[in-house]
Amino acid sequence: MADTADTRTPAEIEADIRRRREVLADTLDEIGVRVHPKTIVGDAKAKVVSNIDHTLGRAYVQVNRVVSDVRAQFVDEEGAPRLERVVPVALVAVGLVGLLALGARRRRG
Repeated sequence: MADTADTRTPAEIEADIRRRREVLADTLDEIGVRVHPKTIVGDAKAKVVSNIDHTLGRAYVQVNRVVSDVRAQFVDEEGAPRLERVVPVALVAVGLVGLLALGARRRRG
């Protein structure tokens, strides 16, 4: 059978109790801070901001990839424009602007 006698002095026991109380007080303070409504709201806001930042970061990467892909269609590896692709697109754009201008002019007249 194990010896259960406590060999500590009363002063050591009191010191242990004092340390335990301090640890428990710190733990209760931490719990109080964690469950405080302002802390909960702040944590929720931080999580939302983090998710928004993550989403915006992913969107930025996706847009950057699309722009790079489109640029690769109109510029060669040396940075010179590919006229065989730029000229037809420019002509289509000018044609669309012209049609829109004519359509707006007819509505006014």
